[in-house]
Amino acid sequence: MASRLTILRRISILLKAPPSTTLRSLRPSLARRFLLRKVLAPNVSPWICAAASSFCSGPLNLPQDSQGPAAIDYRSVLSEDEYHRLANSTIQDLQEKLEEYGDVVELEGFDVDYGNEVLTLKLGTLGTYVMNKQTPNRQIWLSSPISGPSRFDWDHNTQAWVYRRTKANLLKLLESELEQLCGCGIKQLEQLYRHITAQEKNT
Repeated sequence: MASRLTILRRISILLKAPPSTTLRSLRPSLARRFLLRKVLAPNVSPWICAAASSFCSGPLNLPQDSQGPAAIDYRSVLSEDEYHRLANSTIQDLQEKLEEYGDVVELEGFDVDYGNEVLTLKLGTLGTYVMNKQTPNRQIWLSSPISGPSRFDWDHNTQAWVYRRTKANLLKLLESELEQLCGCGIKQLEQLYRHITAQEKNT
């Protein structure tokens, strides 16, 4: 109770006293805060309080490079026309090879379908592959029953679609996984298919 009366007396004295140079130099909002801090913390300099208030209420100016990594402009990596040419050529060529693969391999539920820029390969109970274009990112996305989702970028050095995280080549990955699932890879069946076709032409 005595402490509360002492605080009230200090506030009354400060309000009745003529404004000092310190209070006149402060803005009204800062002056009010100064009065309360003068009572509650009389040994703390008013300039420290004012500086703390200004620091906490002001905007935090961070360097530009601390705002996070800049977004990748995929248009500078590969033009849209060039992307469509490369992606369409890859998917169409792969579709033809998979259809030939299905003519030779004996697998129930095997089916190849292409529509709306999505290539779907069904392997019956073994799983389903889905491949589609991602134009904004200039990528080809693949969903595999073995390796899961992957995003392939065009690599100018190797002239192939490569998954940057694992450095996997799109066509080589499919070749390896289909051999693992079906017991025979695309290239092996391509050779067999060409051999059978050549024999049919000679007869």
